[in-house]
Amino acid sequence: MIITRTPFRISFFGGGTDYPTWYREHGGSVLATTIDKYCYISCRYLPPFFEHKHRIVYSFIENVRSIEEIQHPAVRATLAWAQVEAGLEIHHDGDLPARSGLGSSSSFTVGLVHALRGLRGQLISREDLARDAIHIEQDLIGENVGSQDQVSAAYGGLNRIDFKPSGAINVSPIILPAQRKEALRSHLMLCFTGVSRIASEVAKSKIENLEKRSAELKRMQAHVDDAIAILQTPSVSIEEFGRLLDESWQLKRSLSDRVSTPHIDELYAEARKAGALGGKILGAGGGGFLLLFARPEDQPAIRARLDRLVHVPFNFDDSGSRIVLYQPNGL
Repeated sequence: MIITRTPFRISFFGGGTDYPTWYREHGGSVLATTIDKYCYISCRYLPPFFEHKHRIVYSFIENVRSIEEIQHPAVRATLAWAQVEAGLEIHHDGDLPARSGLGSSSSFTVGLVHALRGLRGQLISREDLARDAIHIEQDLIGENVGSQDQVSAAYGGLNRIDFKPSGAINVSPIILPAQRKEALRSHLMLCFTGVSRIASEVAKSKIENLEKRSAELKRMQAHVDDAIAILQTPSVSIEEFGRLLDESWQLKRSLSDRVSTPHIDELYAEARKAGALGGKILGAGGGGFLLLFARPEDQPAIRARLDRLVHVPFNFDDSGSRIVLYQPNGL
């Protein structure tokens, strides 16, 4: 039995510049962090005493005789890619809902690749783990996804991630004094809108507009440098980070008419009236989690104003994907 634990992520700035169609020509940069909410994947060899060969348990239960019969796209593609021959039982559990903008799909793929490697007694670097997941999602499944989620899930931590036209990916940890990092976390609020969406469908509409929105994307990429400068300059108020989030959100909304909705716009406006300095819908957009930036003293009023939403407290995570149980012989 192998169990992997892979964190979800919050992307602050640069989202959209991590799509290969963009960064292969222009380069891209993202500022993102992982949080203490996780995807758990357990994997074990299935004894040959059942009619089915593979059993996959997530929001559905699949008992199948071949990999080709598996309905879950990431499981089917990953097992085929890994050339799995023995029967497997795979269970998935997540701390937060899927399709909610926290990179849960990529955390799943990273965690599954990690589990399969562990089951075979193989070590894998963070870089290879990220690249394998990117290959599976973008090339094998054909999802309209960027490359930041897989990197964040594999590496963990608060990072600047640079995507080079050559295809190289550079991960640079953002080193902050504990007090400054806590100031950032204490100003952040995570609220679930209650709306799940297929990220790939929203992303497709953004990808089709990338060249038309080149000025906006370049400005969003420049926000990565601006945000890091704010965080690493003690004399600059942390509140400037929130105001920059608001500017970036307005640019992100312009990338596609599917990024936001009237409902999301209303929630954001209400949060701003109650004291939020900035925020954004996480992930591709269209629903999922709303990230808000507000002074701690203003947060009770915001929670009261948005009391119909689920508010999720969180801390930062630095561990990345890891194997938390290693019993390859099943004992």
